[in-house]
Amino acid sequence: MMSHVPHELRDDFPEFEDRIHALKEDDAHFRNLSEKYHTLNREIHRIEVGEEHVSQFQEEDLRKQRMRLKDEIYGMLKA
Repeated sequence: MMSHVPHELRDDFPEFEDRIHALKEDDAHFRNLSEKYHTLNREIHRIEVGEEHVSQFQEEDLRKQRMRLKDEIYGMLKA
């Protein structure tokens, strides 16, 4: 069973909590990516708990978008 708690970046990358905070303050591109990730993550969460209904294709597309964002964010965190 899936956890029905949306994961935030600090939950996904606890070892980078300070860096996430610093980049959100100092890097507009990172802040934008972070905001997009947050919005997408919340939308996927609403689908998972049944508050929103989309096709399986749409849900898969949203998950792929979130994974691409997460990959880009991770790249910036470890840079």
